[in-house]
Amino acid sequence: MLPPVAPDVSRQSTGAPLDAKPDLVCLSHLRWDFVYQRPQHLMSRFAADRRVFFFEEPVWDESGAESDAIRLDVSERPGGVRVAVPHLPHGLSPEAVEAAQAELLRGLLDDHGIASYILWYYTPMALGFTAGLEPAAVVYDCMDELSLFRSAPPALVDRESRLLTQADLVFTGGQSLYEAKREKHGSVHAFPSSIDAQHFGRARSADSAEVFEISEPGDQAALPRPRLGYFGVIDERIDLDLLAGIADARPDWQIVMLGPVVKIDPATLPRRPNLHYLGMKAYDELPAYLAGWDVALMPFARNESTRFISPTKTPEYLAGGRPVVSTSIRDVVRPYGDHGLVEIADDPAAFVAAVERSLLLTQETPRREAWLRRVDEHLAGGSWSRTWQEMASLLDQAVRRRLNAD
Repeated sequence: MLPPVAPDVSRQSTGAPLDAKPDLVCLSHLRWDFVYQRPQHLMSRFAADRRVFFFEEPVWDESGAESDAIRLDVSERPGGVRVAVPHLPHGLSPEAVEAAQAELLRGLLDDHGIASYILWYYTPMALGFTAGLEPAAVVYDCMDELSLFRSAPPALVDRESRLLTQADLVFTGGQSLYEAKREKHGSVHAFPSSIDAQHFGRARSADSAEVFEISEPGDQAALPRPRLGYFGVIDERIDLDLLAGIADARPDWQIVMLGPVVKIDPATLPRRPNLHYLGMKAYDELPAYLAGWDVALMPFARNESTRFISPTKTPEYLAGGRPVVSTSIRDVVRPYGDHGLVEIADDPAAFVAAVERSLLLTQETPRREAWLRRVDEHLAGGSWSRTWQEMASLLDQAVRRRLNAD
């Protein structure tokens, strides 16, 4: 969820990449230092062979004169990604906000000698301050249907339509999104959630005679078993009534919820003696928490905001060797539910029954080992490194097409 420590990448003293590949300017609605997910996995890998600049949404400063408050803070993260954070004063009009971001972005290009570059959009709203730029290629990595999220900007749908006309490539974060976008662009490619299997596989050592590399976290260690757990953002996509129903039905089960609470009032979270909200944890800590769970949960609501999600945590939980129970999210049912790798249930009674079956699985060694073999066979087909390599190949082809067209 917070970024892991990445290995250093050798670079020239100028900070330029070692080859002539275009720089990559990523325009994101997500913050680099928030939950570690798709953008961080991909941009960290792209930073191994080119300069990557991650341009975030603005931070709103409380004080200072307007001219002093408008600034861009640029800092480098382990692995080489340069994170650019605009700082703007409160009270600007929407037009002034976009004008300020445009000026800051062009200043970034000038200050860092970014002449040949790719624009990689996670949010179509960034079109408001990137007009007039001349990228070597344009990528729209559509990881969510943002227009269906709570408080989505009214202009989002129109701007996505415009972005689809400008993009050389469209990547989608799941099969459902691919099916929704494939008729809207000539080069749409599905890249569902991938997995750093080695990272999360560390959780399995807790099931063997091996010594686990990280001792169990103190805020979880004292909780009785069985333990059910979730990690990720806690927002409008979580079915709070379902969560309360599970806790009420089985007060002997301890439910651990890891992650930041965003876009919903924390006061609306169900409170029970067996419900434990432990806050946001670092990405490197997640295997240690996962190792202490008997079953992993995905209690997603079934609403517009979850219609197209493809949860990265599905393969992460499985790589950690934990049985998973999820609501009937389409990209979880296909393929994980259909292949018998994840239990699917939607109401409290069915969810409790599915957890009970999963707990039996953990206690029956032959069945568990057979299930783990099927899990590993499925996960072997995908990794973030493989996804990045396939994306990079498509991107190189797009750059060459633009060059040849010129």
